[in-house]
Amino acid sequence: MELTRYGHKDARDVRAMLLDIHDEAYADDPDEFHSRSRFAEFVDAWSSKETWSCIVGFEEGEPVGYAYGALFGPGAWWRGVEAPNWLTEETQVFALSELMIVPRWRKTGASAQIHDALIKSCDAYAVTLFVDSAHPKVQALYESWGYRKFSESRPFEDAPLYAVMIKEL
Repeated sequence: MELTRYGHKDARDVRAMLLDIHDEAYADDPDEFHSRSRFAEFVDAWSSKETWSCIVGFEEGEPVGYAYGALFGPGAWWRGVEAPNWLTEETQVFALSELMIVPRWRKTGASAQIHDALIKSCDAYAVTLFVDSAHPKVQALYESWGYRKFSESRPFEDAPLYAVMIKEL
């Protein structure tokens, strides 16, 4: 698989591709929270950050999936979640906002390759992410990659309940 890195300045160029992969991944999900328009808000918010980084995997020129995120600002943490006791103004934490794989590429190892490529270049103390609590197999996958559940959060009224996970680097 060919892995391509994109940054904040590339966000407009890859936005439609990220949204199209999202549409394919959530094609059978009627929940408005997972709609294209709602997801576009998240893509735009995250990619507007100067530290936004995205890895897209390609196989024969076709996207397989992607992962993206950004560093939290100094001392910042997830909204509505108590910060870990090691978090200080100097602690760099990378928030992995999305890891999305085209359905036919799931269970092929693509998610691990894309994930690892994104976080290996993080200049951070830790990586954190949300996992929908309704998907324990996904949470178990992250645990197998070294993450641990830290807390739970429902960051928006219409959002699912998420497990907040952390991996110290």
